Amino acid sequence: MNRQELVNLIKEKQSYLCVGLDTDLQKIPRHLLSHPDPVFAFNKAIIDATKDLCVSYKINTAFYECMGIRGWESLQRTVEYIPSGLFTIADAKRGDIGNTSTQYAKTFFETYNFDAVTVAPYMGRDSVQPFLSFSEKWTIMLGLTSNEGSEDFQLQRSGDEYLYEKVLKAGMSWGTPENLMFVVGATRTSQLGAIRKLVPDHFFLVPGVGAQGGSLQEISAQAMNKDCGLLVNSSRGIIYAGNGEDFAQDARNAAQELQKEMAEHLAAHKTFA
Repeated sequence: MNRQELVNLIKEKQSYLCVGLDTDLQKIPRHLLSHPDPVFAFNKAIIDATKDLCVSYKINTAFYECMGIRGWESLQRTVEYIPSGLFTIADAKRGDIGNTSTQYAKTFFETYNFDAVTVAPYMGRDSVQPFLSFSEKWTIMLGLTSNEGSEDFQLQRSGDEYLYEKVLKAGMSWGTPENLMFVVGATRTSQLGAIRKLVPDHFFLVPGVGAQGGSLQEISAQAMNKDCGLLVNSSRGIIYAGNGEDFAQDARNAAQELQKEMAEHLAAHKTFA
């Protein structure tokens, strides 16, 4: 999916919601455990309940890899079930020397046909560049994350700026707004406005709304640009909104609340006007 297609999708749906399928076998409703593939059964129900409200699904591969071959099969079934025309993200946080990154890129862009993959840039340009070489595919590079450990490196001063600012500037020189996004944590609202000024045109993937306490209002006010420029992810807040027989309806209700608020923010900011 190219940038204009993504922008058109956001405009059409009045939504910049990304639903995170971080599916934990220990947390899904117990009645699904008798299914031959309970993880896929859960994901299928969530997708059916939310596909008209979101523009993207993000699959955190850790929740699948931990189950070995069964997990990879669940992942493949899930990504194949997501309707064509929605933006799919492999949240894999890969990054290694060039020839290894090339194989990671082939895994997620060719074998599983995701639209995007998250990448950790610590090893530098040659670890990121192989992902950027794929046409109409997206690299989503870690920028400033919300976890406590981000203070260990990202928020350390490097000369007259923070390290994460150097990372963002370097990334902009490697990719373009057409193929590179940045991860910016939803609880980093005090930095979001400054980051948007530093990176005016690129999309941000913003995790942490819902269970992690990120404010959709603050994110939208600080970081929305003329094309929206945001994919706001909610995982636990949607997929675990309920755990009974009607869990999918509970997930839909949670997603619908976010989508309605997103439509209001798009209107208030006169996005696409």
